[in-house]
Amino acid sequence: MIIHRSPSPDVEIPAVSVTDYVLRRAAEIPDRVALLDGPTGRAYTYAQLAHLIGAFAGGLTARGFAPGSTIALMAPNIPEYAIVFHGAARAGVAVSTINPTYTEDEVRFQLRDSGARLLVTISAFAEVAAKAVEGTEVATTVMIDEADEGTVSFADLLGEPMDQVRVDLADHVVVLPYSSGTTGYPKGVMLTHRNLVANLVQIEPGLQPIDHEVVLAVLPFFHIYGMQVLMNGFLTQGATVVTMPRFDLEQALTIIDTHRVTRFFVVPPIVLALAKHPMIDEYDLSSLIQVFSGAAPLSAELAEEAARRIDCPVVQGYGMTELSPVTHLTFPGQALPGSVGMIVPNTHCRIVDADTGEDRDVGERGELWVRGPQVMKGYLNNPDATAITVDADGWLHTGDVAIVDEAGFFTIVDRVKELIKFKGFQIAPAELEALLLTHPAIADAAVIGVPDEEAGEVPKAFVVVAAGQDLTAGQITEFMTGKVASYKVIHQIVFVDAVPKSASGKILRRMLRDSPA
Repeated sequence: MIIHRSPSPDVEIPAVSVTDYVLRRAAEIPDRVALLDGPTGRAYTYAQLAHLIGAFAGGLTARGFAPGSTIALMAPNIPEYAIVFHGAARAGVAVSTINPTYTEDEVRFQLRDSGARLLVTISAFAEVAAKAVEGTEVATTVMIDEADEGTVSFADLLGEPMDQVRVDLADHVVVLPYSSGTTGYPKGVMLTHRNLVANLVQIEPGLQPIDHEVVLAVLPFFHIYGMQVLMNGFLTQGATVVTMPRFDLEQALTIIDTHRVTRFFVVPPIVLALAKHPMIDEYDLSSLIQVFSGAAPLSAELAEEAARRIDCPVVQGYGMTELSPVTHLTFPGQALPGSVGMIVPNTHCRIVDADTGEDRDVGERGELWVRGPQVMKGYLNNPDATAITVDADGWLHTGDVAIVDEAGFFTIVDRVKELIKFKGFQIAPAELEALLLTHPAIADAAVIGVPDEEAGEVPKAFVVVAAGQDLTAGQITEFMTGKVASYKVIHQIVFVDAVPKSASGKILRRMLRDSPA
């Protein structure tokens, strides 16, 4: 067995709730702005945040919510998100975070599966919420902004502030985010206080935040990346977190310029905009000390192009919802373009042949397996899926293909299930997408495998042409020829207006496979 470990020493994991850990600096910086709504300027100081978290917990407790209860939170990135999240955690209540772009059927499924008895949302989603709660255990809908008939206002729910309810930190489920569900129904990921606190401590050596950080939060808080790294991770450090309800490039650039944002956490499509969009040159981005990309593979070429354009390091890391989420980070001064960095402390990794179960050597491809305190408790109501994902020895099988080099840098090659099998050869879509994005006339691209009678599968590309550019399928094939092995050259090309992606930036290949084109 070949086990890879972090270059950093193990760290001590405090035996505290996630809310107590996140608010650890609140008393020393009570007047510093903790959360700022970018579009409106609405803000809460650390003193106000701490008070409202206690008051929300008191309100839930007064309504009969206790450890074992679950509420649902369906909202965009707004300052109140943290109040609801941590107010519930303080009361010992689990929060199931819901994607606000879901349909009523998708919301209803999550409400039923999680057993939520209360839904917190905003008026923009009132219609979907009203329909979605039908046939569920939800008896109360709380509106953060404007309550209407049949709903309760956020202010009316607040009660007498209270301290943390005693819970088993290693066993109590504090949050139930749902996996992306690109195949089949989503699964509720059970994460405990210890899971979240452990990962917040684990990522500190890699992030090394400075004092008075200002972080732009465009990545959704309902997703583990935005929830943990942005909201929890930087509130823990006493930073100011500037929220955006939805991503808009012009608004994001304005906020960075106006509020002197120091760190920008993104997904590859945003890096693509930083590298290629003409609007970038109209704003002062000199306050940025780091752009950090995650949730999907980022090519070395695109990262370097964006870094040169904005004169700021563009690095990446790796994680997944089931891992709370971070297992790999680019440590300061140790960036390797194209790599997701090195293992975070208290974490073990293996690279395993998915077919044989044998460990692969340095430089060889295999499925990434992870073991550590950030590994989820399991999938809610789904012991079979849990057993498939986390084996008896505690190794979580990520489903991602990775390579580790002699220095300990990991590179994510692709998903196991997304590999294209061409006459026995394996083709990684991410590799071909990275190459296509180096073409100056290509704004975005996605690659899938399609059935072929002779080869088994061949690659097919969906390409978005950059504004003002002309491009033919033949030109793309010619561009690829000689740059990759002949069997990787793409001959089936479809031009599209946009590549479908999830809120976390992952390409929705299922939608492309189902496309009639």
